[in-house]
Amino acid sequence: MEQLLENFSLDLFVKQTILFLVLIFLLVKFAWKPILTALNDREESIQGALDAAEDAKKEMANLQADNEKLLKEARAERESMLKEARDMKAKMIEDAKSEAKLEADKMIERAQGAIDAERKSAIADLKSQVASLSVEIAEKVVKNELSDKQKQLSLVDDLIGKAALN
Repeated sequence: MEQLLENFSLDLFVKQTILFLVLIFLLVKFAWKPILTALNDREESIQGALDAAEDAKKEMANLQADNEKLLKEARAERESMLKEARDMKAKMIEDAKSEAKLEADKMIERAQGAIDAERKSAIADLKSQVASLSVEIAEKVVKNELSDKQKQLSLVDDLIGKAALN
């Protein structure tokens, strides 16, 4: 250190100090402002990018919420359509059942009508046959009874007696 003090020159010190101050002045005037401006611009662009990213994140959240809402609405609409289809199916089945029952009732009614007509026809045919047989039997009986004169007189007397009672 002593050597430094011995070799110390005030003139050199002043020159170096002046040069140093001029260098600082030049740096402040020409380099410091552009560097600060560049740093400020860089900081602003980074902040802008961060703000844009935050806005994009918020927009993405909004879009996701909208998508969820649309998805819920679509699911609700699908459920509504399925319920409507099930109701329509049940109504169609019920209508088909009632129509089939009505048709079956009509068929049963027609069949009963046909059965009644056949029964009446059979009864009429049976009555006709019974009447025919009765006439035949009566003919044979009368023929047999009326072949004897005494029997004829007795039958006439019997019929007159019965006719007077009525």
